[in-house]
Amino acid sequence: MSGSPDIVIIGSGVGGATVAAGLAVIGAQILILEAGDQIADLPVNRDQRAIFQRGHFRPKETWYEASGKGFNPGNYYNVGGNSKFYGAVLSRYRKQDFDVIQHREGVSPAWPFPYEALEPWYCQAERMYQVRGSLGEDPTEPHHSAAYEYPPVPDEAPIADIRARLKRKGLHPFSLPLGLDLDAWLSKARTPWDAHPNARDGKMDAETAALSVALSHENVRLETNARVTRLDTGAGSRIDRVTYVKNGETLTVSPEIVILAAGAVQSSVLLLRSKNDRFPKGLANSSDQVGRNFMNHNASAVIGVSPRFRNTSIYQKTFAFNDFYLSDGEGGPPLGNVQLLGRISEKVLKGSLPQAPEWLLRFITGHAIDFYAMSEDVPNPESRVMVDGDRIILQWQRTNWDAHLALVARLKAILKSIGFPIVLARPFDKRTPSHQCGTIRIGNDPAAAPLDAYCRSYDHENLFVLDASFLPTSAAVNPALTIAAQALRVADHIASKDLQARDALADRTDKIGQ
Repeated sequence: MSGSPDIVIIGSGVGGATVAAGLAVIGAQILILEAGDQIADLPVNRDQRAIFQRGHFRPKETWYEASGKGFNPGNYYNVGGNSKFYGAVLSRYRKQDFDVIQHREGVSPAWPFPYEALEPWYCQAERMYQVRGSLGEDPTEPHHSAAYEYPPVPDEAPIADIRARLKRKGLHPFSLPLGLDLDAWLSKARTPWDAHPNARDGKMDAETAALSVALSHENVRLETNARVTRLDTGAGSRIDRVTYVKNGETLTVSPEIVILAAGAVQSSVLLLRSKNDRFPKGLANSSDQVGRNFMNHNASAVIGVSPRFRNTSIYQKTFAFNDFYLSDGEGGPPLGNVQLLGRISEKVLKGSLPQAPEWLLRFITGHAIDFYAMSEDVPNPESRVMVDGDRIILQWQRTNWDAHLALVARLKAILKSIGFPIVLARPFDKRTPSHQCGTIRIGNDPAAAPLDAYCRSYDHENLFVLDASFLPTSAAVNPALTIAAQALRVADHIASKDLQARDALADRTDKIGQ
């Protein structure tokens, strides 16, 4: 690849990698700039003491609350982004998530397009990420025009027992849609995959499922350890220069199209820091919404303990239930989703309870079942990402917390009713990214949203944003598949509208010159 590429993609997480895969086939020269490096295949990847007690993979950076108090965020910078550590759950938003939903606290707004517009792209994303799952178990399940190509990851015996207990209580546990080759994962080490990095071990993440497809084309190139520091506009409104730093050297490229996919926090930070005289509030920010409407799922770990239950599972994370997803079960506003966590061992739990001896934690975890309760965080313009010089300021204002507490209370009661007399719950805090999203949202009104329905900036016609920041709502499911589906939808749009128009213009110019 010589000279400036046609397209620069900033970030190689789910959004960046998937749009690269979608665009690779058209032949345009594509450069992917990734701030981090590839995760090496090392024993530490499955060392739970290193991961959870010593924070081996946590970034060496500090963000700040609005009060000035610093904290160490749990975001990762590597090829594949946060998906290298994710739980591999690839759920669709429910059909209702695309409409207005009244919550206990606030309103979840409608998307600029309905579920049906994204449905075929969900199918493509499920194929790309090789999702394992089954249909017909979840009453909230939206229409699927194609079945999963792979059967669900099987329950281990203790987990099948818990699923059966929940069914007897009238609940509807369903197999989680998972992007995971179980045999490949367990052949490396017998651990869960939640929060464990994937070095081509069988987890279908942004690198292994999408980026590998993109890089199989000669017209796509990945540059690692390349941190983008600024976007610049020319005389018009187009982004005409991308500046990045690699090995201490400052470099620039001038692509036709820029696709920003650095994550909900870092993408908004880059746009805010790229302000200039013509765009004093930052790029793509005439609406004053860049950085605003930051959402992070309200989430808690809920652990049921019973001396009569013996948990011999290795991975555990195979089912969920949505009985309180569309309502509280009694006709009231929604509460959220419940799904199994990856198996929590004594080594994992000690990371949260450092004073407790491992022998005691081993006894507890050996008789425990571990769930993850997740509720929607409603968009709020005062919940926002800001910059102050080199500092990143995260002013997260939780919403809908009462609904989450109600979901946790329901789950506690359910666990007690199926034989777990001791139930412990602990919320996740700002150090644990629980699907950060919403800071550069899509919408039909340029005065209220930075991006249109195809993630194109209203202010800069050649700028797209394709990571979790485009999400106008957080719903109460893992957002990775929705990001991937929209990335494929936008790739198709760019190929048919932007690049086709460019090629047609070039053809006309060539003919004029003949």
